[in-house]
Amino acid sequence: MSASSLHAGLALEAKRKEIYTYQAPWLIYGMNWYTNSVRIVQLDEESYQFVDCGGFEHPYPTTKIMWMPDTTGQRRDLLATTGDYLRLWNVTDNKSVRLEALLNNNKNTEFCAPLTSFDWNEQDPNIIGTSSIDTTCIIWDISKMQAKTQLIAHDKEVFDLAFAAGVNVFASVGADGSVRMFDLRALEHSTIIYESADAQGGSSPLIRLAWNKQDPNYLATLTMDSHKVIILDIRVPSLPTAVLDGHSQCVNALAWAPHSSCHICTAGDDNQALIWDLSSLEQESITDPILAYYAESEVNQLQWSRGQPDWVAICFDKKLQILRV
Repeated sequence: MSASSLHAGLALEAKRKEIYTYQAPWLIYGMNWYTNSVRIVQLDEESYQFVDCGGFEHPYPTTKIMWMPDTTGQRRDLLATTGDYLRLWNVTDNKSVRLEALLNNNKNTEFCAPLTSFDWNEQDPNIIGTSSIDTTCIIWDISKMQAKTQLIAHDKEVFDLAFAAGVNVFASVGADGSVRMFDLRALEHSTIIYESADAQGGSSPLIRLAWNKQDPNYLATLTMDSHKVIILDIRVPSLPTAVLDGHSQCVNALAWAPHSSCHICTAGDDNQALIWDLSSLEQESITDPILAYYAESEVNQLQWSRGQPDWVAICFDKKLQILRV
């Protein structure tokens, strides 16, 4: 064995014997290794099978993933993710992915409060809004790769944010149990559309929010650990316009139909994805969906395709399914 080979072997052996210790401030009862990965899949219309088109590692679990809105088909394939930061990823024609930008509004440190969700403005794709556990929302201008404004939106953590059909109006929900509406042209004021109430007279956290894509007067929101979906009319604040009461366990996700003002899809821990017809909203509680799909386990997320509105995507367990509706 040469001297260089012996040196390399000893270095490798030394590396194998390295020990790293983390001292926690409490007793440790559980642990695990983890890695976070985002995969891009595409349906092959000839074989009717999903094809894995590649992906990338993500430094922190993603709280939301969203493609840049592109109604004309002329824009780049940009993918946004939130977790520890807002990241933009450029997906090229050969399906390779590279990090376009990492956006952090805290100039004094590399650390930031985790981001819970975000929304991409469909009318102006240069605008993205993010929500955070630090009670703030940030409106980003990705043409300049910097924040336009940061505002304290709630009294507690902000869990979700959604833009209305126009450019300037967005709403947010959070742990303080309120739905608040903002206008980018007058951010010094906000309007409380709805406040949840629990059995003890307090407020229940609101975890998800979706704005009707065809009629900006209507919003839908979810209360934490609730099997009901609340439909709101911003013209009649404080009281729900309707309550969807068809799930038997807590609802995890919701999405309005991109092509209809009166259809919404919800999914939850009862293994169901339900589509509702809200063309008649005079009823206080609507219990019967027009379409139901039973998955093999709890449905964690759903998306209704804007480009192909006949399709709804859901995920449960280790599976992704697309459903023709």
